[in-house]
Amino acid sequence: MEKILEARHLRKVFQAGSREPLLAVDDVSFAVGAGEKVALIGESGSGKSTVAKLITRLLAVTDGQIFLDGEEITRARGMKLKQAYRKMQMVFQSPVDSFDPRCTLGDGIAESLRNHGYAKAEAGAETARLMELCGLRPELSDCYPYEVSGGQCQRAAIARALAIRPKLLILDEATSALDVTVQAEIMSLLNRLQRELSMSYLFICHDIALVQDFCDRVLVMHNGRIVEEGTADEVIRHPQKKYTQMLIDSVL
Repeated sequence: MEKILEARHLRKVFQAGSREPLLAVDDVSFAVGAGEKVALIGESGSGKSTVAKLITRLLAVTDGQIFLDGEEITRARGMKLKQAYRKMQMVFQSPVDSFDPRCTLGDGIAESLRNHGYAKAEAGAETARLMELCGLRPELSDCYPYEVSGGQCQRAAIARALAIRPKLLILDEATSALDVTVQAEIMSLLNRLQRELSMSYLFICHDIALVQDFCDRVLVMHNGRIVEEGTADEVIRHPQKKYTQMLIDSVL
């Protein structure tokens, strides 16, 4: 299978003044194939979100390498990093916080398009198409993030992430702030978009039950390391590690 994303021996150490260094990510290696949905699960503090920030270059890697669509981006800057963002986008846990509160949802989506070369009229038309694709009424384009529901705002965040047609979508706890009904709607949307657009997903989550029917493979993180991996059925039905069993028991 063609690899869209590959992480090799990622390591991240946080150093704050005279305090003891904190090893947040310790020798993490994995890959996401073309059209594949891979879950990265674990408790809060296990290192999942730090891995996402390393991959998207929101944090600098201490050691290791990151490859996107076959090209190393570990220390990419400037135009090379901009080109990387054409291939991958991230959807965050809090959709309201991810938008500029001074801009409407439509402006937030259109800005992403304009930053990648769309003329104003073209950006407006594409914004309307993306909102429709993500199940949003056209009139919501004129609403501010705080004027819509959490589910609507997260749909807008997904529309914005899709604006440049990335090959990889990284979802960092993208449904955890939503109620169960809205969460199910967002998962259904993501499934439909993956089928229609053939994207790859890295789905970061602390809820192993949520990923059972959604992801092809599951990676389990604990204390900064991947301690177990396999297909969703293998990991959930026949866990090999006590930690994974504990995660499963916590949602039963």
